Amino acid sequence: MPDAPRIALIHATPVAMAPIHAAMAEGWPEARPFDLLESALSQDAQNSDTGPKEFDDRFLYLSRYAREVGAEGILFTCSAFGPSLDNAARALAPLPMLKPNEAMFEAALGMGKNIAMVATFEPAVAEMEAEFRQMSGHAAQLTTVVARGAIDALRAGDGETHDQLVCEVAAGLSGFDAIMLAHFSTARAKAKVKARTITPILSSPSSAVDKLRAICR
Repeated sequence: MPDAPRIALIHATPVAMAPIHAAMAEGWPEARPFDLLESALSQDAQNSDTGPKEFDDRFLYLSRYAREVGAEGILFTCSAFGPSLDNAARALAPLPMLKPNEAMFEAALGMGKNIAMVATFEPAVAEMEAEFRQMSGHAAQLTTVVARGAIDALRAGDGETHDQLVCEVAAGLSGFDAIMLAHFSTARAKAKVKARTITPILSSPSSAVDKLRAICR
């Protein structure tokens, strides 16, 4: 693989884009990322009429398109679609592909067995918790708290309110080995959260970039 690989970033919401671009610029500046955004995915995740097979087909289509236009690695940035992402990874193997929270979960499990997670997009929580339990072998405890209203504020362009709501939730968590900021979009609040708690804070974009860089070599 070349020193400057072409990396596809597949998004289900535009609010995930700035955090991962910042993490790529800091952690893997020589890579050449490009974006594929299908913003209806996050909307449809809240719609009970949208079945898992439809999500499987859409992510497989996006992944195949990314490969066709030269992607040498793929990073998904939305945390609500774990089984569909696994399906795409199997179909396109051995192309390096990484789910959004995989690396962050691994880092958290390296810190202890009592982990907290601050989420803003509630439809993603159940799948994320299932992925965490599977990765930990059910040997770790995960406590999830939703910062209600934060994602709506961010989508409306009010990042300050988003960050404040995330900080308020995180500041109320104590006795944990680590606190994870659940989504790529939540990572924008990391510095402010760290100022409000002594608990180690993890975010998914930087963890994901480090791992993808390693598996693309």
